[in-house]
Amino acid sequence: MSAQQAQAELVEEFGFFDNWMDRYQYIIDMGKQLPAFPETLKTPENKIQGCQSNVWIHHERQGDQLHFQATSDAAIVSGLIAVLMRIYNDRSPAEIVATPPSFLEELGLDKHLSPTRSNGLHAMLKRIFAVAEQEAA
Repeated sequence: MSAQQAQAELVEEFGFFDNWMDRYQYIIDMGKQLPAFPETLKTPENKIQGCQSNVWIHHERQGDQLHFQATSDAAIVSGLIAVLMRIYNDRSPAEIVATPPSFLEELGLDKHLSPTRSNGLHAMLKRIFAVAEQEAA
């Protein structure tokens, strides 16, 4: 499944929920499924600036794909990480760069997050795209 298809599937899944409280719960539940993040990777280089919560993202190249690991100390942010990992993890740098986060607008996610959570989400996206652009070069 491509990153674009992953976005479309996510938007379709969110369509099953009648209200944003259920959608928030779904996002939180997704965050609970994140793999454990090693304490040794909680370094200043991996920490995302601009997030209200503590967020760390680590990446490594595995063949022609970028593998990301991330964690947060906040439940909703962990869920947002899970959303981003579902779309952008284990993809080629070129595919990441070529897949803008259209799901944000399609879901109305930006409108339903607090300004600080929205800023954090965009800071995480900025890091993922910066890594992909650097690795694609």
